[in-house]
Amino acid sequence: MLSVKYPFARGLSLKNLLIQLVANPAGAYAVLAVAALLEVAGDACFQSGLYQSTGGARVAWFAMGALVLATYGLFVNLPHWDFGKLLGVYVALFFVIAQIVAKVRFQQSPTAPILAGGALIVAGGVVITFWKP
Repeated sequence: MLSVKYPFARGLSLKNLLIQLVANPAGAYAVLAVAALLEVAGDACFQSGLYQSTGGARVAWFAMGALVLATYGLFVNLPHWDFGKLLGVYVALFFVIAQIVAKVRFQQSPTAPILAGGALIVAGGVVITFWKP
């Protein structure tokens, strides 16, 4: 068991903290939003390494991307939850965060097709999240 200790929660492991957070919907959405941010940030590091740097800076971007993506994998998989049920909201959060990072980090504005498709992604996330069969 991973036991990362925080000073504000003495004796509380990261795993237990995440399990407590995902026990309610707001906490689960917050954990998924952080996971999406980590995944997008890791991908952005690789983009920076591939297309905006050379030499040692490229290696540093790749190392940072690998570290951030490994953190994402740990963060999203520590809580024992039904990820399939939360996948809809995760994909929607990932899309929104990816567009923000694309604009802020790479100065890439979404085009009309991206906005239209994104609206469908977000709508699908809402359907998957809130439709009770």
